[in-house]
Amino acid sequence: MKNPGIIFLLFLFLTAAGVNGQKVKYAVIISANTEWKMVRKRYPSEIFKNSPWGEYFFKAVNTKPKTIKVLYFHEGWGKVAAAGATQYVIDQFNPQVIINLGTCGGFEGEIERFETILADKTIIYDIKEAMGDSKEAIASYSTEIDLSWLGRENYPVKVKKALLISADRDLIPDELSALRSEYNAIAGDWETGAIAYVCKRNHRKTLILRGVTDLVSSNKGEAYNNFSLFEQRTELVMMRLLDELPLWLEFIENKK
Repeated sequence: MKNPGIIFLLFLFLTAAGVNGQKVKYAVIISANTEWKMVRKRYPSEIFKNSPWGEYFFKAVNTKPKTIKVLYFHEGWGKVAAAGATQYVIDQFNPQVIINLGTCGGFEGEIERFETILADKTIIYDIKEAMGDSKEAIASYSTEIDLSWLGRENYPVKVKKALLISADRDLIPDELSALRSEYNAIAGDWETGAIAYVCKRNHRKTLILRGVTDLVSSNKGEAYNNFSLFEQRTELVMMRLLDELPLWLEFIENKK
């Protein structure tokens, strides 16, 4: 096929249809391996497929008054995987709404264990500029998340609307005071900054819901050097978020 016009039209068609025609309205993206482990535990009988980034499957989710086809996609941990895989999901499946379910660490005294954060802003803070102003670089990778499409804040479940800070590392106790004063931060994770950044540039409706698995103080992180505790709490958080997902889908559908 040598006609560039035909090639371009074919590209547009494939982009609109999604990979193998598997276009979806909703894509649920999961980051960390432990989080995806809980998705697999929750849905062991689904047909899992492989992508260049991670596994995925399609599932019919029952809501009132209809059943909705949803893509569940494992992206991998950290900013690089989050950015690349989110763009892949957009390019291949063309979802209208991207929902990130996952975990985060909370600042002790600012938030409670197992609270769910609905992110309205993300900040990638682990940028160190030696030849210029780090604040300018950090600002360029900060993302305001438009939640106006959700309508009034009569959300279907209890959430705490707040910003999330992201870095390719866990929260460092010695840095909490500075992060609190600089960004008014109350919780942090590894991926949401990259996810929100990519979604905004692709003009996608974005819903980031992260449950607090553990608290970090100026002295210690309660799950640090205790992976079994993190895994146990991740299961509690992820199972709840997965159980609540149909309520969010129903809520969104009724906003039409």
